[in-house]
Amino acid sequence: MTEVNNQAGSQADQQPWPLWEVFVRSSRGLSHVHAGSLHAPDASMALRNARDLYTRRNEGVSVWVCPAEAISTSDPDSKGAFFESPQGKDYRHATYYTKSEGVKHL
Repeated sequence: MTEVNNQAGSQADQQPWPLWEVFVRSSRGLSHVHAGSLHAPDASMALRNARDLYTRRNEGVSVWVCPAEAISTSDPDSKGAFFESPQGKDYRHATYYTKSEGVKHL
């Protein structure tokens, strides 16, 4: 009976597996798309689990996995300040340029 209790106690002390983000490129797609997340102990197991979970019907040709902690994101609440064009850098837009008369293919 104590052996069973020791096994249960050691399983409770173990750390949970890290979270991995999965990206799949479909056969018709040109870029990888976020397919979901899964828990796995390492990258090779995450790849195998992602293949089994997200490409069951041969819809994928490539799978990427990366640790969720390695992804940095912007704050959705500050999207206005983060994505708005900086003031005084209008030269980045082609609105101020005029076509040269000798150039026909612009």
